[in-house]
Amino acid sequence: MRGKLLVVSGPSGAGLREIVGAVLEGRGDCGAVTPVTSRKRKPGEVDGVGFCFYDLEQWQVLQESGDLLETTTFAGNDYGTSRRLVEEQLAAGRHVVLTLEVERAALVKQNMPEAVCVYMEPSEPAVLERRLREHARSSYECRVRLETARRERALSGFCDRRIPTDEPEKAVRELHALLDE
Repeated sequence: MRGKLLVVSGPSGAGLREIVGAVLEGRGDCGAVTPVTSRKRKPGEVDGVGFCFYDLEQWQVLQESGDLLETTTFAGNDYGTSRRLVEEQLAAGRHVVLTLEVERAALVKQNMPEAVCVYMEPSEPAVLERRLREHARSSYECRVRLETARRERALSGFCDRRIPTDEPEKAVRELHALLDE
């Protein structure tokens, strides 16, 4: 049986890392897909651990071959998700759970329409604002994160499901149920 591709998005402060971590920790049927990048390895980094590293020529081949489900550029380096690595896990019957920014999740959905995309955030915007204010290093950082959250929410209409993160245990159960459908 083929695995499912679950793509989870949400704003900073929504608790995605903890919720997705709990889902992955509680399942033996999920496969990991290591992100790919064109950036140079830092001292001590190992290819395939944290990132799969490609030089610029190899990256160009990945792009031209259609192997990248989604890409983004940050600080002059390219990052993305390999279709081949995802397909290998799915074909082996393992689920894949990706946590991506909403724009990147939209690209995955466009390139793999069978992906189940979920947008997660607190049910009340005031809860997200409180969380961001508690953890922001400055009022500027908080303001930028809130603006980003509003923009991402507006772009999330393509998502198949919305799950509130007010009760993390319930959100974990809902993600489990999506994988078990």
